[in-house]
Amino acid sequence: MVIWFFVVIMSNPKDSVTFTGIPVNLTHTELLEDKFYEVLNNTDRVRVTVEAPRNVINQLRASDIVAEADVSRLTEVNTIAVSCSVMNDSIGIISITSSPDVVQLSVEEIAQKWVNVRRSTSGEVAEGYIVANSTSDQTRIEISGPQSVVDQISYVGLDMDVTGATDTVSGNVDIRFYDVEDNLVDGTDIIKNADTMHMEVRVLATKEVPVEATLTGEPAEGYLATGAVECDPSTVVLAGTPAALADISKVTLIMDITGESSDTEKVINLKNYLNNVSLADANFNGRVNVTAHIEAEMERALVLSSSNISIENLPEGFELQYAEGQNNYRLRISGLNTEVSAVEQNAVRGTLDVGKWMRNRNMTELRPGTYDIPIDFEIQGKVKQENEVSAKVVISEIEEEEE
Repeated sequence: MVIWFFVVIMSNPKDSVTFTGIPVNLTHTELLEDKFYEVLNNTDRVRVTVEAPRNVINQLRASDIVAEADVSRLTEVNTIAVSCSVMNDSIGIISITSSPDVVQLSVEEIAQKWVNVRRSTSGEVAEGYIVANSTSDQTRIEISGPQSVVDQISYVGLDMDVTGATDTVSGNVDIRFYDVEDNLVDGTDIIKNADTMHMEVRVLATKEVPVEATLTGEPAEGYLATGAVECDPSTVVLAGTPAALADISKVTLIMDITGESSDTEKVINLKNYLNNVSLADANFNGRVNVTAHIEAEMERALVLSSSNISIENLPEGFELQYAEGQNNYRLRISGLNTEVSAVEQNAVRGTLDVGKWMRNRNMTELRPGTYDIPIDFEIQGKVKQENEVSAKVVISEIEEEEE
């Protein structure tokens, strides 16, 4: 056995060793400078087996192994043969092989395009507040990268967390890429000018207020507005700063009913009546349907007796009597049907004001005689007196009794 041991040593038999994880150096990569390429399946890390005399094997280390793949030898199926060698040419080896023996590449044309930036928010703002709008430094960015990836990208997405916000939120947010179906696209190989973008989200307070309308103009002759006005919607939610909303208790629209002779409906844009505030509901276009009710003017004749008339400011020393046939007076009134019908004839009171009549005629002294003096009537409700009514009276001096 001792003799055999010495024989083996002296004959120096061949042996082999395997090194794993040897990196493959790609050469002449400038040939792919106008393309995008990447190594597939980690084929740029190989297992190298060296066969050599035992005394050589015992000296070899992984750092002595060189593996290369020459890009100029790229095949139609995008593979490159791996060639291996040892750094010291003087070291005598019998063979050297690698596994795998080719580097697999994915090679694509480089594409570029401009894509739009879309902004969104996540989380809920504080109760009573809404997200009004958002802005970003850019609305479009240019990207470049592998054709297959660039073709997938439909837009750039920015997302800002606004949880609990009561005021404007701003900051830098990550840039992410999405396809047309809003699925996230891996942008690892995409070239862009920045990884983040500045975004600002405006948060406003909200307040619900009633919507009312006032009428201007006059309906057609013989018609009156009932005063009933309906707005649909009857309330609206406004958005603005707390200070701006504090001064608003309602929104009053203006509707012109000039020349109208029936119930009239018009669409009024509420946005034209807003200052320093906006609509909280982005889906509401601000158009309000306003309906004004208009009715034909009604007339009614009242017959009033002289007992409904009181005499005032008759100068001292005079007496007044109604002339013969002055027992009843015809008064015509007009207005809305409900108002005119509600007038109680017996409740209508008239006043024969002698002092007022004298002032209107610039009379400083009353003399006996027969006169037509206007009667002023007080009528309950919103009605209009259509005719002037006068009473023919006889005024005479009071005769003093002889003692």
